[in-house]
Amino acid sequence: ESGLFPKGLVNVLTVRASENGNYLAEHPKCDCLSFTGGDTGLSLAKKVGMIPIQMELGGKDACVVCPDADLDLAAKHIIKGGFSYSGQRCTAVKVVLVQDEVADALVEKVLAGVKELTVGMPDDNCQITPVISGSSADFIEELVTDAKEKGATFLTEYKREGNLIWPVLLDHVRPDMRVAWEEPFGPVLPIMRVSSAEEAVQHANKNRYALQGSVFSKNIDNAIQLAHAMSTGTVQINGAPARGPDHFPFQGFRDSGIGSQGITNSIGLMTKTKSVVINLASPSYTF
Repeated sequence: ESGLFPKGLVNVLTVRASENGNYLAEHPKCDCLSFTGGDTGLSLAKKVGMIPIQMELGGKDACVVCPDADLDLAAKHIIKGGFSYSGQRCTAVKVVLVQDEVADALVEKVLAGVKELTVGMPDDNCQITPVISGSSADFIEELVTDAKEKGATFLTEYKREGNLIWPVLLDHVRPDMRVAWEEPFGPVLPIMRVSSAEEAVQHANKNRYALQGSVFSKNIDNAIQLAHAMSTGTVQINGAPARGPDHFPFQGFRDSGIGSQGITNSIGLMTKTKSVVINLASPSYTF
């Protein structure tokens, strides 16, 4: 309708990937597949033929807070990263890994900010609004219930009305709790206390997801070293995980995806390289 593109160049077909994704992925006219979602993408990746694919399949973005971090800055970005869009972002902060010596101070600051978040409907410009579906809310509740049964400290009261879930801040989360590993995709933020930055990195690298992460430290050399040690698609230093500008590469490792987004990378994904060689009557080169 805009008249910007020739007819047929851009087509939009709305389907459920879980129902029609296999048909599209296996269709002989499909020359390239880009998918954003969850485990459905893992299934699609196994069905496509010899075509380029790019997938972004979620994350469990870890935020590592070092003892020398600016805790006010870290708390601000943890709240923003964990609860904007009600936590329904692949690049949301999904777990905070803070060293013991500054854990109490950081928790106090994060909790103060979480208590100021407004909860309600989008029409009222609230910061925490209903999650996308009843099944999503049920899944979030499963993770919260598991954490409660295993002894996590609830810094905020768990409250739910339909798909609306009040922000949940959990402390003293342990590796045996599901929320330490799984992506809630909602307003739930677990805090894990660790003895060292190495322990934090080890936990992050054990996760099946590896989309983004963040490191907070005033020592830039230390922060860069930790960023290199984290096996994840992007690491933000002294900032919350974020998609970034369109020209910036965006990718995940392990089950978080394959390939890289971004203008240059996306165009490359959708471009086939072909060579045509003209052989002249007389040699044009020498051996």
